Formats: sequence, C-alpha cells, structure tokens
Amino acid sequence: MNNGETKGRIHVESDLMRESLVSSALNAASEKGNIRRMAPDVHFIAIGGQSIMDRGSEALFPLVDEIVRLKEKYKIVLGVGGGARIRHTYAIGRDLGLPVGGLARIMGGVEEQNRDMLQFLLAPHGGITFVKDHFQDLPMFLNGGLIPVCIGQPPYHIWEPPPEKGFLPENGSDVGLFLMAELMGAASMIYIKDVDGIHTDDPYKNEAATLIPELTVENMKSRSLPDSPFEEELLNCLETSRLVREVRLINGLEPEQLGRALAGEDVGSKLMGSKSRTLD
Repeated sequence: MNNGETKGRIHVESDLMRESLVSSALNAASEKGNIRRMAPDVHFIAIGGQSIMDRGSEALFPLVDEIVRLKEKYKIVLGVGGGARIRHTYAIGRDLGLPVGGLARIMGGVEEQNRDMLQFLLAPHGGITFVKDHFQDLPMFLNGGLIPVCIGQPPYHIWEPPPEKGFLPENGSDVGLFLMAELMGAASMIYIKDVDGIHTDDPYKNEAATLIPELTVENMKSRSLPDSPFEEELLNCLETSRLVREVRLINGLEPEQLGRALAGEDVGSKLMGSKSRTLD
C-alpha cells in the first residue's frame, strides 16, 4: 500500500481504525482537537411557556417589542415552551396509558401552538417558523434578517429515553433549545422566565429568598434548591457540553433585561458548567 492506495480499496489512516467505538480509552482520546462553531454570532433565547406565554399580551407584547428592536443588532433564534397546557396533556396521556415516547410526542404538539402564536406576532418583522430538523436553513434565515421561532422540546419524540424517576419525559423545553445552541456553537443561551434569576428559594413564596448571580452546575446540585427554575437534565447537559459552557436566566417581565444580557452585562443569574472541556 502506497499513500493509502490499493487496487479497489482506500484506507483512511486514523486513530479510529480497527477500534471499538464503545472503547473507554478511544472515547477518552477523542477529547482532543477543536470543534468548529456553525453559528458563533447567533444568540438562542428560550421564552418560558407558563412563565411568559401563559400570561398573555400583558407579558408578551412588551417582550416582542424588545425582540424586534434588538434584531437589528443581534442574530436571534427564539424557542418557546408549552406552558400549563403541557401539564393537562400529560395528565390525559397518562390516563390513557401512553408510553414515555408517546408523551414526548404530544408535548411537541402543544408547544407548536405557542410557537405559531409567537411567529404570527413577529411576522411583520421577519418572524418565521423554524423546524429543528432543518437546522441547515438557519444561516439563510438569519442572514436574510429573519427571526426564526421554534419549539423548545428536544427532537427525541418517540425515542425519548426512559426517565429515572416517574413516568414523565425528563427532557423538556429547557433541554431542547440548549441542545440546538450547543450543536450550532451559539454565542449565548438565554432563558427568559418570570423571575430575576436563580434564587435560594421560590421568590413568589418566600420573601426572604435571595438572588444567586453566579454559580456552577456542581454548586447548584449541592445546594439542592427547593424550587429550581431549570430542568434537571439541563444541568447534566451543561456539565458535558463542549461549546456552550454557560447559560443565563433573566426576567421577561422586565424586557430591557434582554438587551442588557445580549450586550454582555451581568444581569439575572449565570449558570456555568463545572468541568473543563475541549473548546474551540
């Protein structure tokens, strides 16, 4: 064999040749090397279903106005959760005996309703429906000055992994948009809910709850907060991510916080991955 050439066969010389892809040694060795970001200047923004969308025009209209103002300066992708209707849908699905993959599938249908409402509101300003399976179209949308709007649910659907506890899907809207941001190598991942950030307790139930402006996943897990604003699986994803190493939680009832967050100000709470990973 000369320069990898043979009659009828080409061998690609690499560390992966003749190796088991489930080898612990091989997977450890694959940590080296850089990862190219597909969308290094794009900001992913998750809008809470129950915390923002379910509040109606009073909460949503000012936030929409702020997004329209900011889209002239920033490339933005919006994701939205399903809110209280997901809980009703889950209850019916469990009553019918649907498996976890079936529950995950119908959850996405609920989120699509909120996605469409948000897209309709943004349509005069470039709002466009974004289906996650077509992520290759994202650069075209953004370079054309559009505002892609998608559901937050991760694309597991009927392949949703069995949950460790209970019968409900563990991967919700918080996880889905983070996975997309990690895939694209986004500039930032911002969550918009109805609180100023991560607190020591639920600020709506305990007036003594204090804001935690910055913490790691490890620190957050050790605190065992009685009411976390994030899904547990998001913490696990952030702990093992390569590109998006932090997320920020801000209050959507104060829309100006979004502009401050996009500008890099320390507004709300910042949650960071604890482990050192391969970066670009």
